[in-house]
Amino acid sequence: MLRFNRLLAIIRDSLVNLEKAVQGLQVMSREIEGVLSAMAVGQVPSHWKSKSYPSLKPLASYVSDLLDRLDMLQTWYEKGPPVCFWLSGFFFTPSFTTAALQNYARRNQLAIDTIGFDFEIMGMQPSDLSGPPESGIYVNGMFLEGCGWDAEKRLLAESRPKVLFEPGPVIWLKPCKLDELSSYQHYSCPMYRTAERRGVLATTGHSTNFVMFIRMPSNEPESHWTLRGVCMLLSLSE
Repeated sequence: MLRFNRLLAIIRDSLVNLEKAVQGLQVMSREIEGVLSAMAVGQVPSHWKSKSYPSLKPLASYVSDLLDRLDMLQTWYEKGPPVCFWLSGFFFTPSFTTAALQNYARRNQLAIDTIGFDFEIMGMQPSDLSGPPESGIYVNGMFLEGCGWDAEKRLLAESRPKVLFEPGPVIWLKPCKLDELSSYQHYSCPMYRTAERRGVLATTGHSTNFVMFIRMPSNEPESHWTLRGVCMLLSLSE
C-alpha cells in the first residue's frame, strides 16, 4: 500500500501542477512539460514511471489497470483477504510470494531455504473455489504467451491461430519441503511481470521482472515449449 500511495501522490501532484501551468498560475517546468508531452501522445509520463510498477501499457490502459489494482487492495482492506489472489495486482509480486513461503515456514518451524512451491491447477474461474486453501494461496490473472491452454485436459496446448495470449488457469501455490515436490511431466514456465522479459537485480536480490518458474503440466517435452518461447505474463502491453 505504501508504494501505491507514493505513486498516487506523484500522479496527483503532477496533474495539479499541470492544471495550474495551463491556466498560467505556475511556471511550466521541464518536469510538467514532460508530463504534458507524454499525455498528449497517450504515453505514461516518465516522472510516473520512476515510481511505478513495471508496465508497458499506454496511458489509458495504465490508468485503468492502476484503478483495478487499487480496487483490489481496497476490497482486501474492507472485506479481508480474497479466496483467490489477483497476482497481477501487486506492486512487487516476488514480495507477496515470498511472504506466503515465510508464513508456511513459521507455522511449521522450517527453514525457508528448505521449502518451495508445488503447483496444482484448479480450473479457470476463481468463483468456482469454495474457500481458501489450508496452506499456500490460490492465484489468477496470468497470461500464457507462445502456447494455448487445454482447460479440459489441464495441459499446455498449441496456440490457436491469430491468438497471441491465452488467459492462464487458477493455480494453487502449495508450499512444501523441496524433497516432497510432486513429480509429473511438465514445462518449467518462466513468469514475468511484463512482456519485456528482462530486468535487473533489485537491492532485495530479486529481479525487477522475473517472478518464478511454474511447473505447468504438459504431454510434450520441455524443449517443445522452450523452442516456442513459452512464458507466463502478469501484465500485457495493451
